[in-house]
Amino acid sequence: MEELLSAEAWGKVWTYRDTFLMGFGNTLQTAVLGLLLALALGLVFGLLATSGKKPLVFLARVYVEFFQNTPIVLQMCFLYYVLAFSGVKVSIILTGVVSLGIYTGAYMAEVVRAGIQAVPKGQFEAAASQGFGYVEAMYYIIFPQSLKIILPPMVNQAVNLFKNTSCLYIVGGADLISLTYSFVTGATTGGAYAPAYVVCGALFFVVCFPLSTLASTWENNLKRRDSRGPEAKKLEEAGVS
Repeated sequence: MEELLSAEAWGKVWTYRDTFLMGFGNTLQTAVLGLLLALALGLVFGLLATSGKKPLVFLARVYVEFFQNTPIVLQMCFLYYVLAFSGVKVSIILTGVVSLGIYTGAYMAEVVRAGIQAVPKGQFEAAASQGFGYVEAMYYIIFPQSLKIILPPMVNQAVNLFKNTSCLYIVGGADLISLTYSFVTGATTGGAYAPAYVVCGALFFVVCFPLSTLASTWENNLKRRDSRGPEAKKLEEAGVS
């Protein structure tokens, strides 16, 4: 507690604030690029899982089950060290983007699959009766209806991805956690443990809390809207409260 209230310790953190900002920037970059990869993989494998074609469904299940049931830290270490010992140089940021994207993509795929399967089967039948193929039915009819179900858990997965960037510490990354640790153990900056980790936590909080709140509010609004019945929905869509 004494260190937390130490003006000298807080002064060190302020003096080396660029270290924290650089780590925060690297973490954001890794998270955003990893999220884009995760969304792409989630959409592809989510569609494969609902295609109705056994080989494609099997392929989607293998991807989802493998990456959901192995630790993200193991995947990062495998990607970084195996490639490094093979003579392939991979930057730590790229390691984070690929490993986080593939790992989170498995969860995104399940979100997409669940959202599509939540749409009533009659919608699929109606699309088929109108001559729509699978891709057309998904694009024009099914996916727009499943979007409201998919988006809240997708935001939650984005929050988890951002927090999982901390795993880059294992491979000596330049992310926020890694640079914070380097700061508190540095020869000239060591000792300011409490303020440094408070700042690190605050930077994670300012990203994760708004996103978590958005997802929770969004989900609660959808549940409340669904519980009001079809007539209330029509009035709401018409702008009548």
